[in-house]
Amino acid sequence: MLDYDLSLYLVTDRGYIGDRNLRDVVDQAVKGGVTIVQLREKEVSTREFIELALNIKNDLKSKKIPLIINDRVDVAMAVKADGVHLGQEDMPVELAREIMGEDYIIGLSIENMDQLREAENKDIDYIGLSPLFVTETKPELNHQWGLKGLQQAARETSHKIVAIGNIDADNAARVIQSGARGVAVVSAICASSDPQAAAKSISKEIRKAKAER
Repeated sequence: MLDYDLSLYLVTDRGYIGDRNLRDVVDQAVKGGVTIVQLREKEVSTREFIELALNIKNDLKSKKIPLIINDRVDVAMAVKADGVHLGQEDMPVELAREIMGEDYIIGLSIENMDQLREAENKDIDYIGLSPLFVTETKPELNHQWGLKGLQQAARETSHKIVAIGNIDADNAARVIQSGARGVAVVSAICASSDPQAAAKSISKEIRKAKAER
């Protein structure tokens, strides 16, 4: 497992990337300060997912940026990615850890306090607190944690928290100040016409907040 930094966590979404090359967008985002990348592919075949993951893993290797695969333990292991991110409806964490072993990063999405408390004794490396603010990428989630919810979650869990949901350069610092180890970003980078500049502005706010904390 690579040493990894959760500070600026990119989650890819082709819906925002459009006709642009996904690898180019990821490359620009990393140049702007992204510290970890999650490849999220819901609509492609397993073969295409694997091919894309292998290419992006190769792109990230020289930069020592970890690649996390969304949902798919099989794909993560096939391409020897650095880890997997699981939702509440995906493979149980215990089984994923048994299959993958201790060398893989495993993250788990947490949507309410009951799930947070249940996750406390799970063998995971971080939790994805979702959604921090209501977001178009998860319209089925009509509640939000908000900064006060994040602060409470940070008090109640020993796991590292990555907050996700409508986070950008305007609020990233407050998210870090409220107890998150990192911020996960989708549209603020993927939808930007300049992913490098977008990542750079968010990264700047994160570094400033961590320096002041």
